[in-house]
Amino acid sequence: MLIFPGAITMQIPSFPLHRRPERAVIAVGGADAASFLHGLITADVQALASGEATYGALLQPQGKILFDLFVFKAGERHLIDCSALQKSDLIRRLMFYKLRARVEISDLADHGVAVSLTRPESGAFADSRYPPLGWRVIAPNDQLPSTDAGGYRSGRIRLGVADSDEDIGSGKLFPHEANLDQLSGVSFTKGCYVGQEVVSRMQHRGTARSRILPVKVAGGADVNGAEVTAGDRVIGTLLSFDGEDALALLRLDRLHEAANDGRVLLTDGRRVHVRRPQWAKFEIATAAVQAG
Repeated sequence: MLIFPGAITMQIPSFPLHRRPERAVIAVGGADAASFLHGLITADVQALASGEATYGALLQPQGKILFDLFVFKAGERHLIDCSALQKSDLIRRLMFYKLRARVEISDLADHGVAVSLTRPESGAFADSRYPPLGWRVIAPNDQLPSTDAGGYRSGRIRLGVADSDEDIGSGKLFPHEANLDQLSGVSFTKGCYVGQEVVSRMQHRGTARSRILPVKVAGGADVNGAEVTAGDRVIGTLLSFDGEDALALLRLDRLHEAANDGRVLLTDGRRVHVRRPQWAKFEIATAAVQAG
């Protein structure tokens, strides 16, 4: 098995402002907007000043991610940058938790999301997950470009950053498995939120068995969901890919065992090389490591 010991330092290829049509916008306003969101998601919403944003997630009570999202404080409102496919379900979930809170939840269908490596003039916030991901913009659709962010997608895969639809999904992964604890998506100092007990236990006990990691697939990947094996043992699953660059959800304990035993990782008969992202603060197999 080949594991690149060095951190991934390449950045996303340079591109101007690009539309992300797979993203949508929800507005949460009202006197209790900040406290309402703060008590639901993994991030510290109440610490945001106007013009600032945070990355986080709304979890199941059992601790798995239902929706990962950005919250941007725009004056008196909070704008949620979320998956367009999950938008309706997220609105219903927010309405479920609303109860008597003084909040107004609305679908901003006339707004969209774009990304850029350089800071746009207005309506932009830094992607708090990892600086090389650049800036995000929420604006009316008629003010956004029509082109999508192909360069952004290939870059975030190489950087080892998961996508809401292609990698994380809903109800499948714990925040640690999707690396939210590594990418400023979880506050371990704020008060209670849905699923906090499970997340805190995983943090303090170090019980995250699986992680999404960037990999190289010799000859290129072609199936999201393909098994990654070491010998006759399944150790993970391929997720989003771009040519030979891909993400995979891997069992760390089995990865360590494969490294110690010198077993090659394969997916559909193709060699898989695991890479260490620069932002990772957790251990990845060190035994039998070869130079990459």
